[in-house]
Amino acid sequence: MISEINNPNKDNKNKKNINVPSDIYIRQMNEILSLKENPKVMLHACCAPCSSFCLLTLRGYADIGVYFYNPNITSEDEYELRFAEEKRLIDIYNNRPDYMLKEDCRQVNIKGFDYVNHNIKVFDVPYESDIYLEAVRGYEKCLERGERCSICFDLRLRKTAKEAKRLGYDYFATTLTLSPLKNADIINAIGEKIAGEVDIKYLPTDFKKKNGYKTSIELSKEFNLYRQNFCGCAFSKH
Repeated sequence: MISEINNPNKDNKNKKNINVPSDIYIRQMNEILSLKENPKVMLHACCAPCSSFCLLTLRGYADIGVYFYNPNITSEDEYELRFAEEKRLIDIYNNRPDYMLKEDCRQVNIKGFDYVNHNIKVFDVPYESDIYLEAVRGYEKCLERGERCSICFDLRLRKTAKEAKRLGYDYFATTLTLSPLKNADIINAIGEKIAGEVDIKYLPTDFKKKNGYKTSIELSKEFNLYRQNFCGCAFSKH
């Protein structure tokens, strides 16, 4: 069934048959990051609230670059607001090297590695709504979590992967798996497919687990982050 998920243009009606236990992704993430000291991970970020937990999970074990590529966002004003919040969150973390997750919330726990809060780098990314609208042309009436969303995931992760490879990163990953409204199996399968095509490694995740989503809500409140009430595109807003 995984090969079906890898095609973002194919309707995934059998999602229940391809679910992977979430602890496998957590174990994979630990094993992958333990292969190299201070690996470089390019993290696709969808918004500051989702990034809040994901960044704290990874920055103790990897050099993180944040790539805010979200051409699906419905307007340039909304895009700029979310991007500004992303950069504000990163400034908070970079100015608080002592800030870390509680032990029982950490998804990464590599034995023998010292937890060191690395500085987080953020890249300026232009707003390219026309590219998104062209990619989903003909899929406007799809239901949420359907084919249009898979096309969107592919578009955003593919651009992130290409930039990660160009800039010399070891892996690319995404904050999208933090949302309880998104299927991590589908996102990870798309990521693995892109990794093979772009020739860069993908870091599989399921950030919502181990209280990841719950912690992101708490962090959003603590830092007064803007939490949008729709994913990003005009279709989800409607």
